Amino acid sequence: MSKLKYGYVKAQNVGRSVEFYSRVLQLKLKFQDGERWAQFDANGADLAIASPAEMAADAAGAVLVFEVDDLDAAAERVRLAGGKVGALRDMGAHGRALPFTDVDGNVVQLFEKAKK
Repeated sequence: MSKLKYGYVKAQNVGRSVEFYSRVLQLKLKFQDGERWAQFDANGADLAIASPAEMAADAAGAVLVFEVDDLDAAAERVRLAGGKVGALRDMGAHGRALPFTDVDGNVVQLFEKAKK
């Protein structure tokens, strides 16, 4: 089963974007990793701000991230459906992320929590 975990937007200056989204959308900041990443609670879903270093390769605009129970099986489903799977990113204690492009070239990302 998949669920939409969060969406993120690219920012050249994460701090400036945190201030913008906090003020404009009145979102509650959940956490911030310096100038790399910030994540807001958007009433049950999350909106994240990503530095270029944290973006999926070839991403442009917003990226949807879907949490899956089995990343390898989900990646295989992407391949079988005609999508292209990108490079796996192991984030250690956080989990693993895998970007892919759909059949229209949109970048989407899969996320699997680290096994405990």
